[in-house]
Amino acid sequence: MDSVAVHTERTSTGLPANYAAAGSYLVGFISGLLMLRLEKQNRFVRFHAMQSTIAFGILCALQVLLFLGVIPLRTLISTLVVLPLSVILWLVLMFKAYQGEEFSLPIVGPMAAERT
Repeated sequence: MDSVAVHTERTSTGLPANYAAAGSYLVGFISGLLMLRLEKQNRFVRFHAMQSTIAFGILCALQVLLFLGVIPLRTLISTLVVLPLSVILWLVLMFKAYQGEEFSLPIVGPMAAERT
């Protein structure tokens, strides 16, 4: 995979690839699913859309489990760990995609790459 490359070509969405890739993270897994649906050709955008869908889908499911009380100490874990992790991850991934970098998360990145 390219670690840093400029992805400014237009995609089938009409947006430059780096804008579309960053937009894949805008509303978590929802925007990831939307971008997967809209973008059929650009592998860079599809990679980021799939990574967003998987990563933020898992984090959302974890938040639901914490909220429902399936995991003990839910407020402490949610407030001190999951929520800050989600915000930091969201910002980093959006920034990396905007910069044109195919930044791959451990575990999730390879899963996203093989599905694009």
